[in-house]
Amino acid sequence: MPATRPNEIALAVYAPGLEGNDGRPSAVVHGMERALPGLRLEWTISSEGKRIPVPQREAFLARGRPNGRGFPLLRNEDDGFRVTVTGWEKPTQLAPGGQAQFEVHAVLPLAAKGIAAAAEVLEAVAEGARACWGLATPFSAGVDIARQTKSRPDDLEPPPRGLPVLKSPSAMRSPEIPHRLGWLNYWSAAAARAIGFPDPARDAELLSRSRRTASGGWVVHLTEAPLELDIPAHLDALKRAYERFPEIGGRSAS
Repeated sequence: MPATRPNEIALAVYAPGLEGNDGRPSAVVHGMERALPGLRLEWTISSEGKRIPVPQREAFLARGRPNGRGFPLLRNEDDGFRVTVTGWEKPTQLAPGGQAQFEVHAVLPLAAKGIAAAAEVLEAVAEGARACWGLATPFSAGVDIARQTKSRPDDLEPPPRGLPVLKSPSAMRSPEIPHRLGWLNYWSAAAARAIGFPDPARDAELLSRSRRTASGGWVVHLTEAPLELDIPAHLDALKRAYERFPEIGGRSAS
C-alpha cells in the first residue's frame, strides 16, 4: 500500500476482483476528485521517486499495473497536501473465501481539509470500486489496529491496548465480512447484513454518526474526531464496536 506517515489518513477498500477493463479504476479516481474539490490526480512517481505527469490518464489506468491487475499510483501535484491512490488484485489464495479481491489504497493528509473530506472520499472510492467494505483511519491508530491480525500460529503476542485478535484475511469465510474496524467504516448493503447492522435498539449511537450511500451501503463514523487511541473514550468506542459486531475479523463462532 502507499507509504503512510504519522500526519496522514490511510484509506482502504476491498471489492470483488476486476473483470477485464470494467471501469472501476477510473470510477475510483474520478470519484475522489469529485469528493475533494480542486483535487487533480494527474501525476505518478517514477522508479527514482520523482513526480512525473500523466498526460493520458484514462489510458494509464486502462493499462493496469506492470505486474498484474489494478492501477499504478496516482497523486496530486501539491507536496503540501499530498493525496495518493493505487489499486491491485489480491490472489485468491490470500483473499477471503478464496475469491480474487480488488484492493484500493489511498492517502489523505491528517489536516483540516483532509479530515473534513475523508468520509466523502471513502464513500466515493468504495462506491466506485463496488467494494464490500472499507475504512479510513489516521496513521497512529491504524498501526495498533493492524497489530490485531494474527497470521501465524506462533504469533502469540496479544494485540495492543486490550483489542481483540483478528483472523488473517485469508482465513475469513466471506469477502462481505469486514476484516477490521477503523475511524470511518464503509459497509456495503451485503456487509451490513452480514454483521447485523443496523439494529435500531442497539446501534442508536452509531446511527447518529452514519449515513446511507447511493448503493444502499453505510458510512459509519466510530468517533466524531479522527480516531486517537490514546484518548480513553476513543479506545472504548473501538472496543464497544468490536463487541457489538463479533463477525468482524472472523471472531464469531457461527
